[in-house]
Amino acid sequence: MDTITIRDLEVFFCVGVPDDERAKPQRLLVSIEIEHDFTSAAASDDLGETIDYYAMSQRVLHFGEGTHWKLIETLAVDLAQMLIDEFRVRRVTVEVKKFIIPQAHFVSVRVARQK
Repeated sequence: MDTITIRDLEVFFCVGVPDDERAKPQRLLVSIEIEHDFTSAAASDDLGETIDYYAMSQRVLHFGEGTHWKLIETLAVDLAQMLIDEFRVRRVTVEVKKFIIPQAHFVSVRVARQK
């Protein structure tokens, strides 16, 4: 299967267990891997035959507006489900990186879901 990857898309979402951590958006990096067969798109050179990764990235950038999550695990699962529902995705992997532990580069969760 072929893959589309969006790596480390910078988003600002309200996420965290303590109320004060969720009070304002914080910087997260989201990576997405979509499995999709490129055969038709390559043959026709038609965007309609593949996944519009620009439109997908714009949707992800605005996904957190007006929403709060306690866990990045929940955020990752919600993102994966939205991508399946809205972008004809059969299989997706979502990784969310959070920069909460000063001694670590980041903490991340990675989920894979399929239709």
